[in-house]
This record gives sequence, C-alpha cells and structure tokens, in this order.
Amino acid sequence: MKISRLMLCCLYFLIWLPSAFAGDANIAPTPPMGWNSWDSYGQTIDEQQFKSATDWMAKSLRRYGWRYVVVDEGWYIENPSAADAKEYKLLLSKDGRFMPVASRFPTAANDAGFKPLADYVHDLGLKFGLHIIRGIPREAVARNLPIADSSFHAADAADQTDACPWNIYNWGIKNNAAGQAYYDSIVKQYAGWGVDFIKVDCIADHPYKPEEIRMIHEAIKKSGREIVLSLSPGPTAVEHAAEVTKYSEMWRICDDFWDHWGKWEKHEWSQSLFQQFATTAKWASHIAPGGWPDADMLPLGHLGPNPGAGDTRETRFTKDEQRSLMTLWSMARSPLMMGGNLPAIDKDDWTLSLLTNPEVIDIDQNSKDNRAVATSDTSAVWLARPEHGEGYYLAVFNLSDTDQFVKKEWKELGVPAGRYRLHDIWEEKDFDPLPSLIITLRPHASVLYKIDGAK
Repeated sequence: MKISRLMLCCLYFLIWLPSAFAGDANIAPTPPMGWNSWDSYGQTIDEQQFKSATDWMAKSLRRYGWRYVVVDEGWYIENPSAADAKEYKLLLSKDGRFMPVASRFPTAANDAGFKPLADYVHDLGLKFGLHIIRGIPREAVARNLPIADSSFHAADAADQTDACPWNIYNWGIKNNAAGQAYYDSIVKQYAGWGVDFIKVDCIADHPYKPEEIRMIHEAIKKSGREIVLSLSPGPTAVEHAAEVTKYSEMWRICDDFWDHWGKWEKHEWSQSLFQQFATTAKWASHIAPGGWPDADMLPLGHLGPNPGAGDTRETRFTKDEQRSLMTLWSMARSPLMMGGNLPAIDKDDWTLSLLTNPEVIDIDQNSKDNRAVATSDTSAVWLARPEHGEGYYLAVFNLSDTDQFVKKEWKELGVPAGRYRLHDIWEEKDFDPLPSLIITLRPHASVLYKIDGAK
C-alpha cells in the first residue's frame, strides 16, 4: 500500500508533537533537578552571581543529574533593593512584556533579552529557567500597549478585577482570544531566548487559576519548544490533581518551604518540615512520569547574601533534619531544586554530600511504587521499589522531639516476612540478614535502607 507524502508528513507530525506538550513524560520523564536563585538571592540576583552558580553546578553537580538553573522573581526590576514594592522600576518592552534589566544582566542590553545568558547555560550542558507571575503588567494595561503578533491590545486581555493578592505588578488574564494572544507572545519570546523551564507564580493556589494554566500550556505547545511548566505556590488542592497533571510537569504541594522543623515565628505561612510528611503522603498516589508533586526548594547550606525570607544564615536544619529532608524528597520523588548558595559549597563538604549521594538521587529519579505506609505525629515510614531489579527502599523517620526506639516486623512495614540484608544508603554500611527492623533514632532523624535478599 502506498502512502502519500502528505500522509507521511502528518504521521511524522503526530509522532513528534507530544514531545512539545506540557504535562508530557517526554519533557520531564524524571523529577527535574536543579537550582533556583530565590533562597539565596531573593529578587536581587545579577548576571555575575547567576553565572557563578551555573559554573559551579556544571563543575560539581551536573554529573549527578542536576541540570536546571532558574532565575527567580524580579529579573525585570531595576531597583530590587527599594524599601517598598511601590517604588520598583519595572522594565517593559514596547509591546508590554517584561524584560531583563541590563544594569543587572548586561548581556540583555539592546533587546537581547535572556538569549545570551541562556546560550551560556546551554554551552555548559545545563538548562535555563525563569520565574514569572501570571497575568499581564499593569503598566501595559494603563498604556494599552499592543500585544505582539496579534491585533489585540493589553486592555483587551486584562482582567482588572483579578490581581495576585501579594503582588502589585500584574492584572489577571481574561479567558479570551486576547488573553491567549498575550500568553502566546511571552512564551514565544521565552522560547526564542532558549528558556527550558518556566515557573509560574500565583496560579496553583491562593488563587487557583485553571484557565490561565491551560492558556500557558497552549502557549507552550504553540512555541514548539520543550519547556517544563512549574506551577506555584501551593498547597495545590489534591482534587485538582488530574488537571495540573495534564497541563504541567510539576506543581507545588505546599506553601513556601523554609529551614524550620516546626513553627517559624512571624513566618507562619511557611511550610515546616514536620508538615511535609503528611503533605507528601497524600500526594504519593499522583506521582507519575511527566507530572511531579513538588515539595519546594531545598534550603540547605548557606542562605545568602539576600535570602527570600529571613536574614542571611546557614540553614537552621540540624544535620539529622537535613538528611531527613533529602530522604523524604527522594522517596516522594519530588523535584530536587537546591536553594542554597552553590559556590559556598566549596567549603561545605556536608552539604555537598547531601547533593551527590548517587543512591539517594537514584531513588528520586528511578524508583516506583513510592508510598507512605505509616504516618503519625511521631513517626513516618515510606516504602518504594527500584525501577529495575529486586528489593525495596525503606525510610523510617522519627518525627518526635525525643529519641525513639523502633521495632517492627517486616510485614508491618509493607515488606513480606523473611530475613533481609540491609544496606544503609547514607552511612554506606551493610548488615547481615535480619528477621525484623530494630533501630533507635535521634529526634527528627531517619534511616534509609536498601533491602535485599529475603531468606
């Protein structure tokens, strides 16, 4: 049977097209791993600081699977150190799109945008990402600027009854042709710059904006570039799981997460590590290639010189809490986005060890059947299996403020009865076959085992 050239072209197009879809496993077959500027720089990062972080990741982390480097909020603000957001000077193009300011990002001068910086990142074998806030700039609406590549103007797209409750830059977007045209225009611009990752804020919760999520998804499809779509902040409601999975690669399951086990005074909005155990447990059934429940960034190492919350500091997590954090994120297959200052790790062997344990990373990237088999106010147990091969991964956490003795039969932990060899992944120790689990854990500490060889 003969097939026409037209049919072959259509067949090729259908085969190729899914790789350009948001929410598709071809874009993020495993949880994205990278670095985001917010935890160390807030709105103030400049090009030299970003390149230093990029260089360090390429040198020290790329071989372990870390790939994305992301400029977080405020790259279009000329004076990010101003005392009041009302005093910010925002750089806007003639067609109403935010632009990186050349005083902070010199290679963006002469309307080059972020393409030179993205090229720099790509030349190091890494991928480049940006943070944006949903909607359209209020100044563009006030001036009714034209929307690029369309017959519409900003006022046609803007919903001036809708504003992000914690941001004064943008109005919301109408679910109409003009609104779609605006999102098409900015994503086309980002694709032209070489952007590989877009973190969209004020869209996954307080408020949840499904129409705008779908419009951004459509804009990414039209751009023809594979771009990870990350939705923020949380907590994304579990009842929206099917929708966010369809339209994005990752979505925040909590509010902003910082370096505290329990309550953080004057930052009550911040998600604690203790809270994350229940949060990740309820999302475990939604873990799937191309759709990753996101437990937020890793506030590890040095947080500075200008962290997005609190003063410059070393992470306040104890070493036990830091291992518990990395263990939980990996067992829950959360994206791993480091927040601490990367070049500072040159003098921090401990933090480097947290980010470069190949077995921990392999659990995050390649395990299956991940689930919490028990979660209470005092303890949590997670179980998973290798993507290929036999055995189990078992993590046991002490959530209490005192030492905890744990004695459990394997079947209580979701493992068939038997005698198993244990490999302690963090300590790199092996144990002879054991008929049950017996351990004592310090407050907020954990163990992570590979279990093999039932007898």
